[in-house]
Amino acid sequence: MTTAPRRIEPRTLKGFRDYPPALAIAREELMERARAVYRSYGYVPIDTPALEYTEILLGKGGEEADKQLFRFEDAGGRDVALRFDLTVPFARFAAQHVGSLGTPFKRYHLAPVWRGENPQRGRFREFVQCDFDTIGTTSNAADVEVSLVIADLLPALGFERFTVRVNNRKLLNGLLDSLGLADRAGPVLRALDKLPKVGREAVVAEMGEVAGVERDRAERVLGLVSLEGTNAEVLDRIEAESGGADWAAAGLRDLRQLLAVADAVGVPEGRIRVDLSIARGLDYYTGTVYETFLDELPGIGSVCSGGRYDDLASLYTRQVLPGVGASLGLDRLLAAMEQLELLSGVSTAADVLVTQFDAAHLAAYAAAAARLRRAGIGAEVYPDPRKLGAQLGYADKRGFPLALIAGPDELERGVWQLADLRGEGRARHEVSDADLPTRARDLLARSTA
Repeated sequence: MTTAPRRIEPRTLKGFRDYPPALAIAREELMERARAVYRSYGYVPIDTPALEYTEILLGKGGEEADKQLFRFEDAGGRDVALRFDLTVPFARFAAQHVGSLGTPFKRYHLAPVWRGENPQRGRFREFVQCDFDTIGTTSNAADVEVSLVIADLLPALGFERFTVRVNNRKLLNGLLDSLGLADRAGPVLRALDKLPKVGREAVVAEMGEVAGVERDRAERVLGLVSLEGTNAEVLDRIEAESGGADWAAAGLRDLRQLLAVADAVGVPEGRIRVDLSIARGLDYYTGTVYETFLDELPGIGSVCSGGRYDDLASLYTRQVLPGVGASLGLDRLLAAMEQLELLSGVSTAADVLVTQFDAAHLAAYAAAAARLRRAGIGAEVYPDPRKLGAQLGYADKRGFPLALIAGPDELERGVWQLADLRGEGRARHEVSDADLPTRARDLLARSTA
């Protein structure tokens, strides 16, 4: 007697998630819009392997990033790890291929990354990043462009209420140097990066416990980074506090130019804000840093972050390859859209459901769908000649805007009933076979006007 195989419970790992059609379609649409924005600025696509030699990734994002690596020995006995971001692999890629790429080189890369961190709202262990970077120049123009891309990117994704918060690590590093904390900059900045999540007292405590910073010096750091006011007021206060010291001059100059250019190109006032508490926890940042928050949902965290990293590629090559860029956290943005009820719930990629009355006329239904597709209109033929109500129920559940209906009589007369499934009326329009693509396109355009 044979024993039935043990049935395996279908389940996902903690921190990972499935994407049913409604979410997957929304995610693909966001990715397509992001690509369009990146391309409009001249960024070109690349791709790199999900797995890297562990030594490529270790030590590049700090101790916290190292702890979060998914690291293992592969079948060939090699020490490998899944990438924790797309920036470090890009630095390796640029060092390896710069001879043929030339500089400056602008790239975008949309791909999954993995971090073994504690899952929470909007934060997963596997998630898609949508990066864009410029490598091979120290010009502040490249840093300024990052802020402009972000300012264009969020509206293209459907968000108008957001704030791009910017800072410059030159200011933070210079401040720490002036306080005798330069040798502890890494742990201090990582603690500071947690300020919005854990609060002032917890940051002071961590600076003391992890970096050995006395309370008075920790309070001095927090006092400076907590300055409030208009962008000009905050920068003027920093300049006054620094007494014109060299450590402040470069960072102030870069931020003032960024704000001036953003104003000149028409970025709405207040959309870009100077926030001296923005540190970015990864160790490789050296200049301007960026974090983007949704005004309606700031608690979900930054949805687009990045900064300048002038020394990262030097780990792989003697050639100087400074870089700057940012990353859109696609899955966090999707989580925000779910919470704000901004997702349409559509789970079809086609615009028209072609209903089927009689299997004997399948050729006619398939031909009509083919004509619609040739006109650039997605069409799906329902596979079974079921009752019309059941087929329209299928269309409603998946979010088809239009349904095409024809029984033997209509087919004989060469006409179709084009049903608009949006709204309560379910208006039907009789259209000739020849006019079908035009009328369908007109109805679809009317809904998006």
